[in-house]
Amino acid sequence: MEVKAEKINPYDNERSKTQQVREMFDSIAPAYDFMNRMMTFGIDKLWRARAVKMLRRHSPRLILDVATGTGDLALLLHRKLNPHQLTGIDLSPNMIARAQAKAVDAGIAHKVSFMTGDCLALPFGAETFDCITVAYGVRNFEHLDTGYREMYRVLQPGAVLCVIELSTPTSPIVKPLYNFYTRRIIPTIGRLVSHDVRAYSYLPESIAAVPQGNAMLELLREAGFSQCTFTPLTFGTCTIYMAIK
Repeated sequence: MEVKAEKINPYDNERSKTQQVREMFDSIAPAYDFMNRMMTFGIDKLWRARAVKMLRRHSPRLILDVATGTGDLALLLHRKLNPHQLTGIDLSPNMIARAQAKAVDAGIAHKVSFMTGDCLALPFGAETFDCITVAYGVRNFEHLDTGYREMYRVLQPGAVLCVIELSTPTSPIVKPLYNFYTRRIIPTIGRLVSHDVRAYSYLPESIAAVPQGNAMLELLREAGFSQCTFTPLTFGTCTIYMAIK
């Protein structure tokens, strides 16, 4: 299945997407949390909370948070689900540094570990985790099918995958407003706050190109997952995907 998002790069078409995504998030790490709150009017917190609530019935004990960023989802998972082990992994050293600082500030650095690593080649053995989460990260994967196969590999049989991803609303009323906001307002503010000219133009481009709804479920099934479902949130601007190994 062709994935258009794989061909959307933050900066140029000369280098690998993985290299450019790492560079982009290292660049915007200082502004990342502020921009998340500003772009979504704080609703991103509600989306993460909804996903954690959906995971509660699975009672996960060994959680891997892929593309963990500055660790917001990982810290929420720890606070709400109290797993035995929780690991966050991300390409960007600067994002990981901020996640580690948050864990220290929360007094749980000994309970939640963060590490730099390639999400397309996870440094873990097969069947290590009983839950994997990914928040706003899969659209940045250079090869989405590889990412899903890797997550499938390190999950235990019967374990759950939860993907939170931004999506494009389909409502004829909401969609024009959404497009104006994401394509005009966010890039302008992003350039002013992060001083990265391309990062927040790449954002709406990657959202528009990432597989959504049933197309995303098809990718999950191709990777081996079953019981695949999706739940649209906030007029379809965010979607939670759940799947079982």
